[in-house]
Amino acid sequence: MENVVTAILGGGQGARLAPLTRYRAKPAVPVAGKFRLIDIPISNSLHARIDRIYVMTQFNSASLHRHISQSYRFDVFSRGFVNILAAEQSISNRDWYQGTADAVRQNLARLIYKRPSEVLVLSGDQLYLMDLRKFVEWHRASVADLTVAVKAVPREEASAFGVMKIDSQGQIIEFVEKPQDAAQIDELVVPPKALERLGFDPEPGQCLASMGMYVFRPAVLQALLEGTEATDFGHGVIPAAVPDLRVFAFGYSGYWRDIGTIAAFHEANLELTQPVPPLDLYSPKTPFYTHPRFLPGTKIDDCSVHHSVICEGSVVSGASISNSVIGIRSMIREGSVIDRSVIMGANRFEWEPSQPGAPMLGIGRNCTIRNAIIDLDASIGDGVQLINEAGLDEVIEESFSIRGGVIVIPGGSTIPDGTVI
Repeated sequence: MENVVTAILGGGQGARLAPLTRYRAKPAVPVAGKFRLIDIPISNSLHARIDRIYVMTQFNSASLHRHISQSYRFDVFSRGFVNILAAEQSISNRDWYQGTADAVRQNLARLIYKRPSEVLVLSGDQLYLMDLRKFVEWHRASVADLTVAVKAVPREEASAFGVMKIDSQGQIIEFVEKPQDAAQIDELVVPPKALERLGFDPEPGQCLASMGMYVFRPAVLQALLEGTEATDFGHGVIPAAVPDLRVFAFGYSGYWRDIGTIAAFHEANLELTQPVPPLDLYSPKTPFYTHPRFLPGTKIDDCSVHHSVICEGSVVSGASISNSVIGIRSMIREGSVIDRSVIMGANRFEWEPSQPGAPMLGIGRNCTIRNAIIDLDASIGDGVQLINEAGLDEVIEESFSIRGGVIVIPGGSTIPDGTVI
């Protein structure tokens, strides 16, 4: 594994995750109370002993760069590194990244400079725990030029993914990005025996969907990108490779969530509050890494807490919390009710108002917050009701948004006492 290089695609502007991406790159969005999205692919890579990692991004990259520089420091005897590759102008190219494949193309010389045995391409906006060694070893055992990680999905969900046909050996013989025609999707339904060969429990009417994760032989990656105009792996590179190259599928049946939208992000966080969460954050063998903060333990005084995650440095007094994720340094005061919500917490402690009469950081007294996401460093005044009583689906305002029915309070916002949303 020491000869493998990881390239993490940091994503574009992240408009579907706005306003969480208003001032930060998508991979820098907090997740699970104390991590950032970028910690997921980096941790999976490090578990596999792959420690030469590049992260490609171009929007609001300062926060991402700060997090990585503070979190991933390798000792002087290690070859490991995590480097940010932000879009930049050069003599030969003055364009921003035009897509996933173009981001890799513009950084190809850096990725293959030390002659890696494989280039592992991962996404920066997914939540999962995968043994990437098995992924690479499957690629090698198949003598593949390119291997695509795949999930089995119901036929009804196939139109949201790149979908493929495979032969009896697991080689991909057809690849269609986000097919919309019902007859075409029917043609892409996979026989149960083919699903079994990839390690899936076969069910009728399933398709194989690309997870946006790939292993390339470096020479193949170079040949597919240089001299072509393909900007995206799913739309251009993979379909072009299938007819002439050995392109194989690697089946993954574990937990995986694409959290590119507010609704998906909200639901993925709440899944972690289940008594037995589908993603194991507590395994000593595969911990998720992040910035070490050295915070005090959480203080809970006279509260009712059910099926929730409360992170370190928080002070919760006289509140009722259910099915929620409470992030680092969260302050939740007397009489407040938090339900099905993600409270990201704060970057600092605040024990008195920044201005006379202004709400303090955190959640004030006697608030009701339901089905919401509150970004870092928000100040919610006393008696605030964030409940979306009208049942609105989409609202975009400066001080709040409703996306997919979920209320989102941007980072650093102040919601005055008594506000009802």
